[in-house]
Amino acid sequence: MADDHTHVQDFFSVRAADWDTRFPDDGPAYAAAVGELGLRPGDTVLDAGCGTGRALPALRAAVGPGGSVIGADLTPAMLEAAARAGRGGSGALLVADAARLPLRAGVLDAVFAAGLISHLAHPERDLRELARSVREGGRLALFHPIGRTALAARHGRGLSEDDLRAEPRLLPLLARAGWEVKSYTDEDDRFLVLAVRAP
Repeated sequence: MADDHTHVQDFFSVRAADWDTRFPDDGPAYAAAVGELGLRPGDTVLDAGCGTGRALPALRAAVGPGGSVIGADLTPAMLEAAARAGRGGSGALLVADAARLPLRAGVLDAVFAAGLISHLAHPERDLRELARSVREGGRLALFHPIGRTALAARHGRGLSEDDLRAEPRLLPLLARAGWEVKSYTDEDDRFLVLAVRAP
């Protein structure tokens, strides 16, 4: 596990300072995805693998001043970038592993996870940990501001059915981890899977 963490931290630590400038136009896509999560005023929501916190302002707007927003990330440099960008005012910033959250069972109403799934060392187990932290009927959004085809092209490779985000792989994985998928969207300009915590 330490090796998995070191790889993720090394990858993001050197990219944290200019992460937002590399993707300056993603804000509206994040806000739109948060809008589909179905948050209500007063809810408690986790941004798992929050990075520089681009979703935090939209999450705060959705849950209102009476709600709770937590931005958790494994890489301190990403959270430092979030704080420099002023996003710490939208939620608590927490250095934490999505695979071992320091949260009580069922304490969350929802989890928002942008780009997280490809960085999970043990996807089924880690998604089960997210489910543990969410109340029955609570919600999950797995998001990326571009779809699988566009993302593969960005990385100079072809689309693969081995991709964890491919529908035939992801839906059974989520089901085994305790999530019931409500919608699966994979378009050029966004990837968004919405799921509900199963009983």
